Amino acid sequence: MSPEPDSFLGGRLHLRQPPRGAHRAGTDAVLLARLMTFEEGAVVYDLGAATGAVGLAAASLSPGCRVVLVEREPSLAAMARENGSANGLDGRVSVVEADLLAPGAQRRAAGLLPDSADAVLTNPPFFEAGAHRPSPVPEKASAHSFVAGGLDAWLRTCADLLRPGGRLGLIHRADALPACLAAMSGRFGDGALRPVHARADRAAIRVLIAAVKGSRAPLRLLPPLVLQDETGRFTPEAEALHRGDPWPPQ
Repeated sequence: MSPEPDSFLGGRLHLRQPPRGAHRAGTDAVLLARLMTFEEGAVVYDLGAATGAVGLAAASLSPGCRVVLVEREPSLAAMARENGSANGLDGRVSVVEADLLAPGAQRRAAGLLPDSADAVLTNPPFFEAGAHRPSPVPEKASAHSFVAGGLDAWLRTCADLLRPGGRLGLIHRADALPACLAAMSGRFGDGALRPVHARADRAAIRVLIAAVKGSRAPLRLLPPLVLQDETGRFTPEAEALHRGDPWPPQ
């Protein structure tokens, strides 16, 4: 565990995380948490929550919503509970220990019921087994990869948990976009796709996708999000997102 909590959203949120070298939340978590806002009473699932960065950020930014953090690894789930309590959010945040790729009966036994979420936020593992060299750190390897066909199964679980018309928020590698769209086909529509670039003159490194369960509306391609200027400093938009400020400025 990190010796001191890491600060997120300009100090709104403080998170204990595994030590450096393990899987740790950073910019991807911030971008996913800022992808959408939630109405009073909305039930939001953070799937593959790890220490809870995305879901806890969403709870902090949308005070009226309720958040369910879903994590398979007991040590990370325990850290997510501690983080929720430490940030005063445990009254609106719960943690479920469950394997999202388990059969439906097992997921339901863990408390993950069909049509129970108004929104799902997820940062799936980035690689399938055999498609990359796994990290020698077991926890990091587990967070970054899953079995062949895992992305389709992961998004099938997302669709199962969402009510009809519920919203999906997803971040993934840019080169995984075809696989993401294929796994969303027939399950989600009205997609809004935003490429994320480290710098304006470089290829996209991530894609942010928002979509609606059961919609047949077409995909929309949004303007890119550029994280750094030519000096390596955050752009004004990236800085505002990391601070938790509105964008565009109000």
